Amino acid sequence: MLGCLLLTSCANSGLGESLQTSLAADPKLKETVIDGQAIAPTPSPTAASEAKLPTTFPVEIPQYPAAVLQSVTESDQATQWISTDSSDRIFAFYKQQLQTNGWTLEDSPLNTTQGTLTANRNDLKVSIAIQPKLDLSNAASTAGTDFTIQYQQGSLLGAAPSPSPTASTPTPTPEEAFLGLSGSSDDTTPSNQPPISSQPVITLPPNSFTDIDKAPKELPPYITALAQLGVLELSSGGKEKAGNNNFAPNKPVSRREYARWLFAANNRLHRDRLAQQIRPASSSAQPIFRDVPVSDRDFAAIQGLAEAGILSSSLSGDLTAVNFRPDAQLSRENLLLWKVPMDTRQPLPTSSLDTIKQTWGFQDAARIDPKAQRAVLADFQNGDQSNIRRAFGYTTLFQPKRAVTRAEAAATLGYFGYQGEGISAQEALKPEG
Repeated sequence: MLGCLLLTSCANSGLGESLQTSLAADPKLKETVIDGQAIAPTPSPTAASEAKLPTTFPVEIPQYPAAVLQSVTESDQATQWISTDSSDRIFAFYKQQLQTNGWTLEDSPLNTTQGTLTANRNDLKVSIAIQPKLDLSNAASTAGTDFTIQYQQGSLLGAAPSPSPTASTPTPTPEEAFLGLSGSSDDTTPSNQPPISSQPVITLPPNSFTDIDKAPKELPPYITALAQLGVLELSSGGKEKAGNNNFAPNKPVSRREYARWLFAANNRLHRDRLAQQIRPASSSAQPIFRDVPVSDRDFAAIQGLAEAGILSSSLSGDLTAVNFRPDAQLSRENLLLWKVPMDTRQPLPTSSLDTIKQTWGFQDAARIDPKAQRAVLADFQNGDQSNIRRAFGYTTLFQPKRAVTRAEAAATLGYFGYQGEGISAQEALKPEG
């Protein structure tokens, strides 16, 4: 009541006008749209906030509208920001801004909720490190996002910055240590991002594939949804070149490509459930496969899947799996071995040749590797959402050694779940809330 009287008494006075001006929205703020949704701008810092953007901050670097500047380290040319928005929303904003405003994206993590984006424009280099802010009251959720923007004119940036510009890394809380979101490390590369690749990754815009009509008519919806989620990527260092929007749906998919897509699709569809995500491997980890060194662009995904027990390796007791053969074609039985455990989230059932014949009725059941038979049986128990039915349709021949096409691979990644409990790529596209 006293506050109301004071404000009322200020009407038509110089103090009243001052208060009204201080509480008004900043007229310089503009609305930004990302993924079809507007980002509400955050008012400029008040006089009480000591953090001010340095005059040397390049105007070419985009600024997230709904973020507040927390601190500045001018010696390192680094600025620390915080926002209440989700990390994947901020990640999408910066990736879109960098790709459409004359920047060359040098490095982009597979994980679209945390990691570092590195880009250059003329002689300006920028590195944007994004990390969810943990909600310690609920380990399954986050409380906004911390991100750092580091920039340098001329020479290349050094080591990728950590999300905090402070000199020392704080000791993680038990919750943070469990989720792997913070903590000390001797590496110059944060453990939550894949190693820097010399081959930039081009994520094609939604619905930009020009040849998906060549895929079987049931499969294009899966390709389109996964493209919109940013799962399907092409490497500018390979045969696919920038500006080539062909998906080549009937081309065999490589083991490398499917591992990359499997990792990205799982984490994207389960972006709100940290417990369901696969962690990318640390760049300091000892390579499990001889032919997938730390320098490999897909090391974080392939090694991460192996460390999670999804890919057969010496860690899972297969001492013969010393090579991954990343560029070999993916077979149907290997697809089932990798994908089905990520659907069931439980041990695979015991199976036998007779069981496969009685359930699927495959005429060539005897050709299925005994290790893959368990995954094939579990897939049958998933009803109409089985990967075999979704990708290959009705068939009495499994052809376990046959190469999987890129369209068939996309179909298997369009849904994760078991016996009615799961999520599709189309559902993941729906706005949050």
